[in-house]
Amino acid sequence: MTGVQLPEFVRRDVELASRTTLALPGKAAFWAEISNVDQLRQVVGSSALRRFVLGSGSNLVFSGDFDGLLLHMAIGGRELIGEDDDAWYVRAGAGENWHQLVTWTLEQGWPGLENLALIPGTVGAAPIQNIGAYGLEVADRFLSLEALDMPSGRLLRLDRTACRFAYRDSVFKQQGWHLDACRVITRVTFRLPKAWHPLTAYTDLAAELDRQQTTRPTAQQIAAAVIAVRSRKLPDPAVVPNAGSFFHNPLVDGVVAERLRRTHPDLPCYPQPDGSVKLAAGWLIEQSGWKGRDLGCVGMYEKQALVLVNRGGAQGAEVIALARAVQADVRARFGVELTPEPVIL
Repeated sequence: MTGVQLPEFVRRDVELASRTTLALPGKAAFWAEISNVDQLRQVVGSSALRRFVLGSGSNLVFSGDFDGLLLHMAIGGRELIGEDDDAWYVRAGAGENWHQLVTWTLEQGWPGLENLALIPGTVGAAPIQNIGAYGLEVADRFLSLEALDMPSGRLLRLDRTACRFAYRDSVFKQQGWHLDACRVITRVTFRLPKAWHPLTAYTDLAAELDRQQTTRPTAQQIAAAVIAVRSRKLPDPAVVPNAGSFFHNPLVDGVVAERLRRTHPDLPCYPQPDGSVKLAAGWLIEQSGWKGRDLGCVGMYEKQALVLVNRGGAQGAEVIALARAVQADVRARFGVELTPEPVIL
């Protein structure tokens, strides 16, 4: 690390346990709090170091110490930058809390993000992962983003086509930029259609709205129902450290899905426009005997088998060992591969 010139605001040997929702131990060799683009440009010359952009740490597993430079994204700000007959256009800094942005847009009377309420993380991380829930993905409300190209120091604009969105995927993951901080998102602009209609087809959400006796829900009521469902299923990281849903819902060929349905009639299946079928990873994990089961200091949550939790004092190696054990059992029982959702460093 000697000889690398870093600005004065960069700190050394910063502990990581309190900066990720899984609360795993580790230290970052270098840590930079990024609150504006100029600070990013000041660390452009740090290319000799391994770099990674950290948001709220909600989708991340540290397997130990990080021997490079962590860029903690803290660029804030949110504003309505325009509207026309068809939509409102809202821009937010990459360091803004995602759920707070959703809540704020609803308070302003701009619906469209309500199905994505209570998803942990930051605005900048949302398009990288193409976060989604209850029938909606960020890609459905995305207009463009600004990102700093770290090798050149140039600020770029990427529209929806350039982002190449797919299920929990984007060009940032496809190119590995989410791992090497080659391009760092600074602001994101969303398009919220004025011709709003509720998305309530998902079973859990529909059941919650029915329980609340809501037949023609507003966007705020949908958000409240989403929050209620997620709060029942998902543990609060401040109480039970976790990284949310730990595995992607696997996509399989339609023929494979039909074969599985013949032997497992209760398997939840969600046909996709391209002919593939999305399977419920939580159901597969539960049927493989892992719901509420621990391995060392980690386990799969007793209320939602898809969530991996830290029971206290866990190490990164234990998380990886549990993930591999779950994958092996699901593969043996169903012939389906599960892919971890968090980034593992």
